[in-house]
Amino acid sequence: MSKPNSDSKVYVEIVKQLRLLIEKNHLKPGDKLPSERELSERLNVGRSSVREGLRALELLGLIETRRGEGTFIRDFEGHQLVQLLSTFILQDDKAKKDIMETKYLIEIDCLWLNMYKATDNELTELKVWAETATYTDDEFFLKVVQYAKNHLFLRIWTILKDYYNSLQIAQETPKKTDYSQLIEALLNRRESEVREAYRTLRKLSNI
Repeated sequence: MSKPNSDSKVYVEIVKQLRLLIEKNHLKPGDKLPSERELSERLNVGRSSVREGLRALELLGLIETRRGEGTFIRDFEGHQLVQLLSTFILQDDKAKKDIMETKYLIEIDCLWLNMYKATDNELTELKVWAETATYTDDEFFLKVVQYAKNHLFLRIWTILKDYYNSLQIAQETPKKTDYSQLIEALLNRRESEVREAYRTLRKLSNI
């Protein structure tokens, strides 16, 4: 691994390096991290700096230290990190509005990509699923974003969705017919119909 940049705080760089190590080694919740000594050797920094970086990750809820056992990747199912950061960055109404607006804009963009990337078979399967299955709004739009076949959009939408849900905004649940009409518009490959169907589903007037 590359040596942390001396122009920034050492522990900040170590946090970045640890994150890269986790990704590179495909570590999952429950997996054990290397020891402080091993991390110190891999990152070419002092053990005290490694300890500080690990402490930062632990405060964020990304890892946990078990006495006598070592340090492990935490399970993120509870979205503790999202809730923690939401406490700091979503304190004003404008920030909350921005989260909602950005999430909706990404959904619109993914619907647009669906018109050009999703096959008729994929959209027909989505329509059948939407008309027969039991699902949440998040589960429906996860499929929409996946059919857009844009990995960056998927990652951004997933993060925004978690932040949006942490706001606990009271909203009326769309009807199944709203989802079906949206998919029908996609099958027709008409952007104006797709936008109108999305506005109806979200009860919007200016998107």
